[in-house]
Amino acid sequence: MLSENPKPEYSDCKLCPRKCGADRSLKNGFCGMGNKIVCAKACLHKWEEPCISYKNGAGTVFFSGCSLRCCYCQNSKISLEMYGREISPDRLADIFLSLQEKGADNIELVTPTHFLPDIIKALDRVKSRLSVPIVYNTGGYELPETVRMLRDYVDIWIPDIKYFSPEIAEKYSKAPDYFKYASETVLTMTEQAGELLFNDNGGLLRGTIIRHLVLPSCRHDSMKILDWIAENIPPEKALVSIMNQYTPTETLPEKFPELQRRVTKMEYNSVVRHAQSLGLNGYTQEKSSSSSEYIPDFDLSGL
Repeated sequence: MLSENPKPEYSDCKLCPRKCGADRSLKNGFCGMGNKIVCAKACLHKWEEPCISYKNGAGTVFFSGCSLRCCYCQNSKISLEMYGREISPDRLADIFLSLQEKGADNIELVTPTHFLPDIIKALDRVKSRLSVPIVYNTGGYELPETVRMLRDYVDIWIPDIKYFSPEIAEKYSKAPDYFKYASETVLTMTEQAGELLFNDNGGLLRGTIIRHLVLPSCRHDSMKILDWIAENIPPEKALVSIMNQYTPTETLPEKFPELQRRVTKMEYNSVVRHAQSLGLNGYTQEKSSSSSEYIPDFDLSGL
């Protein structure tokens, strides 16, 4: 995915907390990507939270590569194997308009940060013609300054907070500083987006949804994350989505035997009860969501 055409904005790359410093016109960064946008799918996605996919579905663009690259990633085909198709900023802008024409409830950018300079170019081209919110869906491992760069572009933030413990973050994502950056980033997002704003159909127009995926044997870490949210973020500024969709994948390394199972009912329900005791508002998932059937088929459609 490299290019002979240098792009200064991708040289000495420091777009994410990895700050790998790669000149991505010459070699791939830690994210696995060069200096051209690579996507795996663009579609109407009907399986997001009800306030995101409330009518026809989110107009979702799945970007390839990832600066986090968790060992258990359900989207490993694009985050670890780097599957996708190169497209230009102009083509990305056309995709945004096409999704809107199909009735998308919003334009949702999934794992986009390592292509941020070109995404901004695409949005600049069509921003005046987009009448739906822009959603930024991220693993949470971001720089606060990245969020500030997007002040005039993003309406809805959907960050993960995956880990509280540096040890767990190091073990599964090689990012011991994960919570440091995720917490700073989420605070910046909620400050920037302000209070939750909905339309008459229950669709979110502005605000933040904090996602957390419960992992096997990690429920106490989950509860610490919820404690932090309750202590630091007013409920009118964020919804919390507690996910029950962890599914062991074929690519999961054998050195993580504790992840070779799904989350138990006891584990998940204890986390949900803790959120309720803290007065947090948001969403939970049925056990049936922990199935490979819910992993997108990355078939390059819509590109």
